[in-house]
Amino acid sequence: MAAGTETDLSADDAGETVTASVIGGTGFTGGELLRLLAGHPNVEISEVTSRSKAGKSVGSVHPPLRGADLRFTEPDDLESIDVLFAATPHGVSMGQIDEFFDVADTVVDLSADFRLESEAQYDEWYDGHDAPAYLEQAEYALPEINRENLEDAELIASGGCNATATILGLYPLFEHGVLEGGEQVVVDVKVGSSEGGAGGGEASSHPERSGVVRPYAPTGHRHEAEIEQFLGTSVAFTCHAVDMVRGASATSHVFPSGPVSKGDCWKAYRGCYEDEPFVRMAAGGSGVYRYPEPKAVAGTNYAEVGFELDRSNERVVVFSAIDNMMKGSAGQAVHATNVALGFEETAGLECTGFHPVGAP
Repeated sequence: MAAGTETDLSADDAGETVTASVIGGTGFTGGELLRLLAGHPNVEISEVTSRSKAGKSVGSVHPPLRGADLRFTEPDDLESIDVLFAATPHGVSMGQIDEFFDVADTVVDLSADFRLESEAQYDEWYDGHDAPAYLEQAEYALPEINRENLEDAELIASGGCNATATILGLYPLFEHGVLEGGEQVVVDVKVGSSEGGAGGGEASSHPERSGVVRPYAPTGHRHEAEIEQFLGTSVAFTCHAVDMVRGASATSHVFPSGPVSKGDCWKAYRGCYEDEPFVRMAAGGSGVYRYPEPKAVAGTNYAEVGFELDRSNERVVVFSAIDNMMKGSAGQAVHATNVALGFEETAGLECTGFHPVGAP
């Protein structure tokens, strides 16, 4: 177990605590997980692994954790813990899932390895699957659509950031019958450079990324599979890389089979999200930020959702925005873990963001 720290990396003695380790702790997602777990009242960080940084301090890679008495260890040396967070590239977790469960009661995977329900989907959208027997056990980590199934879950699969933004925007319309499936749905997502990870390559370097609005997945983005899985309909989906660091913003154009009213839409969104701790509505109010924007949720686990109808009431334009590193990744994983373990849902996720801020 990790020794005591100069910063608060231990759990609150007043409540139940669990031990947690992070595999793949040098990446952006690993850093976000550590930042959140460091402030979680029910979590004690045990180990953070990295083959390339073993022995080095966590703060040398993640500046917000400077001063913490925590160092990277070799992934082969994992001790038994309660929860294992795998912040590894796609393909790693499916190859090591048995070993993960040898050391942990609960595994939370932040890659794409367990997000889809069937081996056939992985054959279609990825390169197959090495551990298909686990797919039925895995639970999608988005509490807003899967809370009941997350309770006591042992294998949690964090959703993709583009899929998360899109699903949260459109889900109420399907759940409350504004859309029934089969209608035309066109989705355009704009994402920040952190989506490419710490080793994002030439396309994510600042000189190449600065000032761009660059289509990088005009068709066939893998997150389409998640969207279609949970909405029960096909979508026409396109992604653009834009000049921001954090954030995913989805604009969805949907064409219901018959006219709808603003009242219909408000009923749907309030019915789904009125009591959700991490969803806020922003639908044409006053001020500068009238609709959802990534800048307004940067650094938080909030999703903002809004909509507008055209004059004919035959098209609904849906807006949704998240921080891709938080609600689209590490924050979602911690939220789902809170649900699975029976902790307060907002534990470790209370940050409300900042204003004004620079590019998120």
